[in-house]
Amino acid sequence: MEFNHVSVLLRETVDGLNIRPDGIYVDGTLGGGGHSLEIAKRLTAGGHLYGIDRDMDAIEAASDRLKDYSDRFTAMHGNFYNAAEMLKAAGVDKIDGFILDLGVSSHQLDEADRGFSYMQDAPLDMRMDRSASYTAWNVVNEKSEKELNDIIFKYGEEKWAKRIAQFIVAERSVKPIDTTFELVEVIKKAVPKGARRDGPHPAKRTFQAIRIEVNGELEILDRTVDEMTEMLNTGGRMCIITFHSLEDRIIKNAMRRHENPCTCPPEFPVCVCGKVPDGKVVTRKPVLPSDEELEHNPRSRSAKLRIMEKI
Repeated sequence: MEFNHVSVLLRETVDGLNIRPDGIYVDGTLGGGGHSLEIAKRLTAGGHLYGIDRDMDAIEAASDRLKDYSDRFTAMHGNFYNAAEMLKAAGVDKIDGFILDLGVSSHQLDEADRGFSYMQDAPLDMRMDRSASYTAWNVVNEKSEKELNDIIFKYGEEKWAKRIAQFIVAERSVKPIDTTFELVEVIKKAVPKGARRDGPHPAKRTFQAIRIEVNGELEILDRTVDEMTEMLNTGGRMCIITFHSLEDRIIKNAMRRHENPCTCPPEFPVCVCGKVPDGKVVTRKPVLPSDEELEHNPRSRSAKLRIMEKI
């Protein structure tokens, strides 16, 4: 099947891994296999790449894309937050590199029936794993007004969250909100006209928030960084691409915590907690897409890459 996805910060991410040809690497968000293909090209038969994704469309597309490297590539169906458990079950205890691309794939955005896009009409879905039962419809039609406000404000950083939640609850009291365009119309009514004129599409932040809620995207990031850092060999690297400030803040703080794990009060003259650093942040500031990439792939505009090395 055709799975169109343009990999973001491709060269920067793969170069950032500092690949050893005989190393073990993990792509925790396989997608269409763009990053994985470039990693596989740099491995010898002694190296191996594991690609994890919860979307079976992605698994099938990436497996086909990497068919020439089947001797050094294994696709796994699952979520990256179970990566450590899945790898250990496959007999892998240590790795040399790990990448995550936390964006929704171009394929998922462009495939209207997935319900990720506010630009295409579709049933309210937004599941990355279509075997899951919890959908955007459940969020929009079953959450209380307070829960909706909390989700939209926390995950979307939407200043009109309270009004949007109120308008959703009022609308669904008349009839369920079943499609993306129905939800967009409710959001447009809730967001004042002046605010709609300036800035991004008025539904952008709310759709982001609901997608994060449906897929549980944030609560597992901290744990994933911790578990995969533990699996990295000394000198191994972790490269993580984020697309909004909430994700980026979590990843930045998690990496800093591995670089400086000391929990002693700042007034202590010396560290007495005994916690030892096990990571070194390679990117003091995040790596951003080049002007050339932005021109060819406007969806990359909010991408940020952060890299940490195991010490």
